[in-house]
Amino acid sequence: MNRRDFLFCAVAAAASSCHRAIASPAPEFSADLTLQSDPSAPMVPRTFTGLSYELAQLTDPTFFSRDNRDLVAYFRLLSTNGVLRLGGNTSEFCWFKSSASIAAPKLHVPPGNLDANWMPHQLFQINPEAIDALAGFLQATGWRLIYGLNFGNSTPRRAANEAAYVAQKIGDRLEFFQIGNEPDLYRNPSNGTRPPHWEFTDYVKEWAGFAAAIAATVPSARFGGPDVAASSDWITRFSAQVPPQLASRVVTLTGHYYAEGPPDDPRVTLQRLLAGNPRISSETNQIVAAARASRRTYRMTEGNSCYRGGKPGMSDAFAAALWAGDYLLELASLGCAGVNLHGGRSAFLTAGLGGHTPGMNVATTPQSVHSGFYSPIQSEPGREVKAMPVFYGMVLANQFSGAKMLRADCDLKGANATFYAARREPETLIAVFNKDELTPISLTIRGLMNATSASVWRMQASSLDATEGVTLAGAQIQPQAKWSPRTTESLKVENEAAHLRVPNASAALVILK
Repeated sequence: MNRRDFLFCAVAAAASSCHRAIASPAPEFSADLTLQSDPSAPMVPRTFTGLSYELAQLTDPTFFSRDNRDLVAYFRLLSTNGVLRLGGNTSEFCWFKSSASIAAPKLHVPPGNLDANWMPHQLFQINPEAIDALAGFLQATGWRLIYGLNFGNSTPRRAANEAAYVAQKIGDRLEFFQIGNEPDLYRNPSNGTRPPHWEFTDYVKEWAGFAAAIAATVPSARFGGPDVAASSDWITRFSAQVPPQLASRVVTLTGHYYAEGPPDDPRVTLQRLLAGNPRISSETNQIVAAARASRRTYRMTEGNSCYRGGKPGMSDAFAAALWAGDYLLELASLGCAGVNLHGGRSAFLTAGLGGHTPGMNVATTPQSVHSGFYSPIQSEPGREVKAMPVFYGMVLANQFSGAKMLRADCDLKGANATFYAARREPETLIAVFNKDELTPISLTIRGLMNATSASVWRMQASSLDATEGVTLAGAQIQPQAKWSPRTTESLKVENEAAHLRVPNASAALVILK
């Protein structure tokens, strides 16, 4: 099973060539969008929106630092209550040098052909000053932290020592620890962290040993898991089979989701990305139900548009903005507690893939990075920090944080579009993602009780594969994360209804007062 299949089976969709501009619109579809209150609908946590980075990024203690003012500004533009998750493949090769007397662990090199292995072939030393700086970064941004501990190539004692320092410095901004990254892949030749016969029962036994050691050292320690890549059954089994003495410490079930991949698979196109995955709803409902039954939450802690670094011309393009906004709000509507989209500096993402750069194999134009095409924030050394298209979709979706979802009913009539609505006093929010490359949509929005005015933000670009020129509310995000709505349209509300036109390949956010 490949990583596109985590939680949800792959969508059967025909591959098609990428268009260089949004095609001439077809005759528009008209439909009614009706809003209704739903007492069972979830609240969207204010901590819903998050980012995920490789833990090895901490080898540079100046990156996650309050002095990295540009990065602080981009985090705060995205959310003032977000969650940073540190983990990824490199976390299984990171080690914490708490003092001069602590020696590096032995580097584990899996047997066989290393060219077929997609894990790091080096160790990453994290020093205490990096954790100190990270604490300042979290205070400056207002964000919280999920910290991944090395499970693949470490010991309970080392993990407990690291966790103790992290807990002391991060304090109440620490959401929980994760032990290991994608353990369901450990036995695969592409990973090689464990032998081929290693399975779920072995994982739970080893995990419990690490968790017990950490809990003995950090009495307040809380955990999330199992942080799997492609085995949804591990999530529900983990929730049910955590040893009783540790069960109350597991507060969140976690897993990953990459919509497409790998980037050099010719079937991976932006059209298939935007086709969506019909299994998201059913599979997420199962996991959220398991989480609630055990008084836990579910969080998607690592994912993006295309695994193994993303695909140029798709993951770094406007199509990814539409995908991201839609995906985040779909999970929010299903009761997921949060989403962390992965990214970071290309050097660490490349190291996390064992030095492979599959995205470069399909790049058709010169690239400024060699991996991490899916990164929401591009932050390469010596270059200006920059918001990528996917970041715009996340900003749009984050407008729903702290709101209660509403029921939004609409007959799509075959158009590739999605609709979400929520209420946060004194506003009602409606997001429309028209992912159809050809067909505009004309909506009559009904059920607008007590609404007196409405404004609209548009998310637009010149083409689905445009990597520049994306706008939200008529404005691009400028250097130093400078952005504010420039163009907001007014909608007339009459008889508890309003009319909205959404062009093909665009999104709209309606804000009703």
